[in-house]
Amino acid sequence: MNKTIYMDYAATTYTKPEVLKEMLPYFNENFGNPSSIYSLSRVTKKAIDESRDKVAKAINADSSEIFFTGSGSEADNWALKGIAFANKNKGNHIITTKIEHHAILHACEFLEKHGFEVTYLPVDQYGFIKIEDLKSAIKDTTILVSIMFANNEIGTIQNIKEIGKLCRENKVFFHTDAVQAIGAVEIDVKDMNIDLLSMAGHKFYGPKGVGALYIRKGVRVDNLIHGGGQERAKRAGTENVASIVGIGKAIELATSDIKARNERLSALRDKLIDGLLKTPYTRLNGPKGDKRLASNVNICFEYIEGESILLLLDDAGICASSGSACTSGALDPSHVLLAIGLPHEIAHGSLRLSIGDGTTEEDVNYVLEVIPAIIERLRAMSPLYENVK
Repeated sequence: MNKTIYMDYAATTYTKPEVLKEMLPYFNENFGNPSSIYSLSRVTKKAIDESRDKVAKAINADSSEIFFTGSGSEADNWALKGIAFANKNKGNHIITTKIEHHAILHACEFLEKHGFEVTYLPVDQYGFIKIEDLKSAIKDTTILVSIMFANNEIGTIQNIKEIGKLCRENKVFFHTDAVQAIGAVEIDVKDMNIDLLSMAGHKFYGPKGVGALYIRKGVRVDNLIHGGGQERAKRAGTENVASIVGIGKAIELATSDIKARNERLSALRDKLIDGLLKTPYTRLNGPKGDKRLASNVNICFEYIEGESILLLLDDAGICASSGSACTSGALDPSHVLLAIGLPHEIAHGSLRLSIGDGTTEEDVNYVLEVIPAIIERLRAMSPLYENVK
């Protein structure tokens, strides 16, 4: 097979042609600065407003509650640091989990250096937190709970509505990193009692370099970026108009047919999982069924290294990953896999295959044809596997 089989949609998606088409005029035709008052600039200002409406509609928010950012990571940082510093007179305690994206974990580490206390909740073998653990962790000084909607590595979808209800009852702000969930799960910020929500355009077929943060009306946050009065004086910097137009169109498309998309993807996902688990000494990471992202497969092959699998897959024209794209250069095993109880030696043999709108059954069949031979080849060189045999 000569074509490239892309199975790393959790790392990034392509920009859909319909999205790119709407973006193009704002690079060289409608290029006015939205902060100016002449007609050329009013065109770009209107485009931003229309995109804000689309993002708000997708999660049942009000337009005034949507703030555009440069990425999902920026949105995460703004949510945590903005709440922490704006509410430090009320308390200094933050609750999150051990399996968050590093944008959350590293922001928490930063806040710990500035006098805040952080509780990192454990998860079970499938990546779920226990509501009882969260309830026990909340105390008088707790100001924020940040728990990701769906895990980027093992696909676990948390019970966000129940978590939000508990936080609202305890008068604690609730933020969720929904970067992997937009377009994959129906989201209603009002029904789910979400106070802040982060997203990134490139995860749902929009452009890279643009994200958004939902901030519920009445929630006070400090600014992360200071300067001009853009984004209603909340986030300084001349707006990235083309990309903002892109994220608006992308989220409109992504949330228009979630059920149909999930039905198709979950069938392909389950075929991949069932086929890969036929290889001996192989385990699935994360849950099965509708509590797992329809696009996510995460498998550990014992007695071999995940990096070796990726190199041989690349030779075969298959793009995959061993975990989060943001830590692809790290030598340590995934913190998510360690948190669900895997020992280091098994966690090192992980493979994440994430599928998307461009994935076909032919692609899945090819991957299932190639991977067993790769695993057999690598295990033939493994002294650990030789001992097992």
